[in-house]
Amino acid sequence: MTVVETTGLRPGYGISRVIKGGWQLAGDHGAVDRDAAIADMEAFLDAGITTFDCADIYKGVEEMIGAFIADTRRRRGASVADRVRVHTKLVPDLGRLADLRADEVEAIVDRSLARLGVERLHLVQFFWWDLSAGSPLAALEVLRRCQEKGKIAHLGVTNWDIAAIAPFVEAGNDIVSAQVQYSVLDRRPANGLADWARGHDMHLLCYGTLAGGFLTESWLGAPDPGFAFENRSLVKYRLIIDEFGPWSLFQELLAALGSVGDRYGVSLSAVATRWVLDQPQVAAAIVGARYARHLPKTLQVFDFALDDADRALIAAVLDRAAGPGGPVYGLESDRGGRHGRIMKYNLNARPDDQILGAANG
Repeated sequence: MTVVETTGLRPGYGISRVIKGGWQLAGDHGAVDRDAAIADMEAFLDAGITTFDCADIYKGVEEMIGAFIADTRRRRGASVADRVRVHTKLVPDLGRLADLRADEVEAIVDRSLARLGVERLHLVQFFWWDLSAGSPLAALEVLRRCQEKGKIAHLGVTNWDIAAIAPFVEAGNDIVSAQVQYSVLDRRPANGLADWARGHDMHLLCYGTLAGGFLTESWLGAPDPGFAFENRSLVKYRLIIDEFGPWSLFQELLAALGSVGDRYGVSLSAVATRWVLDQPQVAAAIVGARYARHLPKTLQVFDFALDDADRALIAAVLDRAAGPGGPVYGLESDRGGRHGRIMKYNLNARPDDQILGAANG
């Protein structure tokens, strides 16, 4: 039986090193069988993947996880339900940053508590679209007061690099984690953030590990699809591949990952995930597995270890990559650039917020 690795973010707070992602269960990712997705969460929990990621702006996902927790508590008791760790986010709308009130920030926390049906949020990951607008430090102070009230256990941030995180740490906040995009395609967290995080007792929780499904066998040997996707996640990660290098170099990377996987009898996606888990200061990888049928491949990451020869084979491809470069979320924070134009910025108040322009313009 596969033993899922665990790690501690703080004394007394442990998580599984693979986190079940929730973004793929929200809108813009194709049809979701809600009942099946909720029922299948139990298989992940029983396998040892105890930690689930969601957000206030992932439409319907907090409610789905809440339904799962409630059902588990009813059928199997509090001891089993209490094994679940839920990491959510607090992402105020871009259009409200200038005038967002303290009571509105706490109301978002209360809404997440109600949706999840829990007394305390394990981890709230804070994000503020534009740090020059409004008062993000005051908003985080509201979250710290929510901690004192017992509504939140731990605070983290998401999609920020050192320059953005440092003022919050310097203000005396215990930031336990930063959720960042990190994969063999996107190594921006290695450009200083990982070292800085180690010096501040902050862990990296990594999304995009499989680049929305691009880092799987289904794309090995496939022709360049361009940007003709209805799925916004695929557009996002196809742009990252563009930064990495030409499609031919991406294919070389898939081949290298597949070669390592063949050596151990595991999928190339397991190799890609293992590579991320082995990076300095990485606590966990967030994998967007929707249903229990994805669980066996997800668990393969714990069935082998990369050796120096494996890492050298992968590095030989990575060393020829053009990018992406710069700070974490630097490309995406340019709202006029092609990465920023595919984002939705007002999903708390306006869930129908439109994508701001074409992906490859």
